[in-house]
Amino acid sequence: MLLIAREVRRLRSITLFIIRSPYGEKHPGLVSAVKCGVSIMARGLIPWIWLKRPVYIQARFSYLHMKFLFFSWLAVFVGSWVVYVEYSSYTELCRGHECKNTICDKFQKGVIDGSACNSLCEKDTLYLGKCLSAKPSNQVYSGSWGDMEGIIKCQMKEDPHYDLGFELEPRKESASFSRPTKGTSMQKFKEMVFNHLKAKVGDQANLADLLTLVLGVADSNKDGEISLSEAHSAWALLQLNEFLLSVVLQEREHTPRLLGFCGDLYVMEKVPYVPLYGVSLPWMVELWIPASLRRSIDQWATPSWPRKAKIAIGLFELVEDVFHGTFGSFLMCDVSAAGFGYTERHDIKVVDARQIVPEVGFQEVMRERRCEEDTDCLYGRDCFTSCDLTKHRCTTEVTQPNLAKVCSTLKDYILYGAPSDIKDELDKQLYACIALKGASEQMEMEHSLILNNLKTLLWKKISHTKDS
Repeated sequence: MLLIAREVRRLRSITLFIIRSPYGEKHPGLVSAVKCGVSIMARGLIPWIWLKRPVYIQARFSYLHMKFLFFSWLAVFVGSWVVYVEYSSYTELCRGHECKNTICDKFQKGVIDGSACNSLCEKDTLYLGKCLSAKPSNQVYSGSWGDMEGIIKCQMKEDPHYDLGFELEPRKESASFSRPTKGTSMQKFKEMVFNHLKAKVGDQANLADLLTLVLGVADSNKDGEISLSEAHSAWALLQLNEFLLSVVLQEREHTPRLLGFCGDLYVMEKVPYVPLYGVSLPWMVELWIPASLRRSIDQWATPSWPRKAKIAIGLFELVEDVFHGTFGSFLMCDVSAAGFGYTERHDIKVVDARQIVPEVGFQEVMRERRCEEDTDCLYGRDCFTSCDLTKHRCTTEVTQPNLAKVCSTLKDYILYGAPSDIKDELDKQLYACIALKGASEQMEMEHSLILNNLKTLLWKKISHTKDS
């Protein structure tokens, strides 16, 4: 535009120079002719400038158009990939209806029976709702049974590419329900169950009491007798750690109630608040959240400190129940927050007891495990033993007791928001707790002392509040 203005001024000066007569007068015809020439020359310059702008605009529009198309295609591709991954994951993890069909087929053939069979297979009052499965081998669904909400669990075979390693629970596509065999007497079945319990929990003085509890659960219709189909279901369930623990701790409040079963499918009481702490986020979001921010989010979602103290006391009481309890010792091999929840009254509940295993059974498994280093001697998430390099076998004693693992899980949870007058002492007690070693000769005495100190410290602080 500056170029045009400059040219117009130059032409105007030329025009004025040309059209003046020698006597200083303007010639009208000549003025018109020159004005016309100036206009033509200006038009000649203007197209040269304006022809450039449409090309630039067109190029910019083309670039933006291509950019929009690229990002649109990328969004569609990523979205399709996410949907495919989620769908594949869902179809692999969530096979509850397949499990239900297998169970109902066995029930209708008279192979199995249980308190939940009619509701599941005939009345359709036991519904499988939202899929909560974390592994294909352990189908978990929220559901409803009449007016009760529950968690439905069923066992399935994992795909061949999974490395199962050594497990205390046998993995089968569906339980064969072949034991006890037809013609087995009631006395023989009792002996089978007694020997199985002895192998699981050891030769306890009150093993007969545990046998009575198991047989009471097996008699699903409470007619005082156990049919062959009921015995098939009970035997299949006895292979599962979670079922055994629910029987062992049924008089306590730390495990959900067993509502019913059919074969190796069983229904547990639903725990309202799961996990113990933290917020469940989509995995795509998890990838972009820093660990420090994730911990902060988890802490924001927890109850008030007095209620957290009550939950912690409940977890310490659970440790007491499974450590040299009424029916032997159990090892907590996964003490992550996801394995626990709590009720409206802030009472602790175990929501996944598959990795709470009898110590005797654990020792038998580890004794047979070959190893090259200590990391080979891991069961579940938290049960470590050491490797005996002379025999290349794992030792049987865990390096860290249950209490130390629980304290490690609770440390950040219970210290966050703790009253200033007990925070330092609480921190000190928790670190002493985490330092406990399983191989220590005085471990049991230290274990009891620290456990009592922690419970007393927390209880004194909340005993005068409504949260107690």
